[in-house]
Amino acid sequence: MHMTAKRDFLYLADWSKDELQGLLARAAELKRWRREGNAYAPLAGKSVGLLFEKASTRTRVSFSVGLYELGAQVLDLPMSQTQLGRGEPVKDAARVLSRYLHGLVIRTFAQERLEEFAEWSSVPVINGLTDLHHPCQILADLLTAQERLGSIQELKVAWVGDGNNVSHSWIEAASILDFELRLACPKGYEPDPAILAAARARGAGKVVLCESPQDAASGATVVTTDVWASMGQEEEQARRAKAFAGYQVDAALMGLADRGAIVLHCLPAHRGEEIAEEVLEGPQSAVFDEAENRLHVQKALMAALL
Repeated sequence: MHMTAKRDFLYLADWSKDELQGLLARAAELKRWRREGNAYAPLAGKSVGLLFEKASTRTRVSFSVGLYELGAQVLDLPMSQTQLGRGEPVKDAARVLSRYLHGLVIRTFAQERLEEFAEWSSVPVINGLTDLHHPCQILADLLTAQERLGSIQELKVAWVGDGNNVSHSWIEAASILDFELRLACPKGYEPDPAILAAARARGAGKVVLCESPQDAASGATVVTTDVWASMGQEEEQARRAKAFAGYQVDAALMGLADRGAIVLHCLPAHRGEEIAEEVLEGPQSAVFDEAENRLHVQKALMAALL
C-alpha cells in the first residue's frame, strides 16, 4: 500500500467543525462564481472514477458535471461492468485504480466495502452513499439551510421517518456543528445506536429521539424526511407503509413548525407517502435548491481533496 498523505470523505465525523464550515463557505463561493460565469478549473489534467453499485440520478450527474467544471476527466464505472462485479478483491481493484486515477467516488451498499477501498487506495475516496451514511447529501442540506435561514448553529432540525443513512449523517452533523436535531422514527426503525452514542459522546449539539413527529416538528426551523424504503428494501415496502403511517410531512405537521421553516427531502420523493404533494410543491419547500446544492458542495469537496 502506498503511504502517500491523502484525505478521504467517508463520513462527516472524520472532519472537524472548522473544516466543514470551510467547505460550506467554499461551496457558497463556487456557486456564486458559477452564476457569474467565472471558470475555475484547478483539477485540469486529473481523472476521477465514479464507481457505482447503486442506481443514481443526483449523485452521478452532480459529480460528473462538477468534475467537468473543475477541469477533470470523469470515468463512469458501474461496478457490475468492472472485474469487481466478477469477484475481484477490493484490495486489488483499489490499488490498481489508484495508479490510474486521482480520486474515486464510490456509491455502494456496505460502509465496510467503502472503507476497505479507502484503506487500500492511495488516492482520495469520497462516499457517494452507503447504507450507513450519505455525507455529501448533508453538506447540500446544510448549505441550503444556511442560505435560507442564516446561522447553522441556530437550526432546529426535525427528522421525520426512517432512521436511515441520511439520518445518520444528520446526527453526525448536529454533533459536530452544534445545532439541535430531533428525530421521530417509528419503533424498530430508529437510527443506529452506535452512531447516536458516538454523537452524544462528542458533547456538541442536542440530538434527541422524539415520541412523535409532532414533538419533533414543534417549533422546528427545518423539517426533513426521506423515502420509507431505501434502495434494497423494496420488498419491505408494505410492512414499512404500515409502520410509518402517521409519519407523513403534511400541512398539519408543518403547521407546528416555525413560521419561516423550510422543508428538505433528498429526493427521489414518494408523494403521498413520506411527504404530501402540497408540501413538496409548496412555498416552504427548498428541495430543488437542495438538489442543486449537491453540485456546489461536491465541487468544494473535490477541490479540497484533489
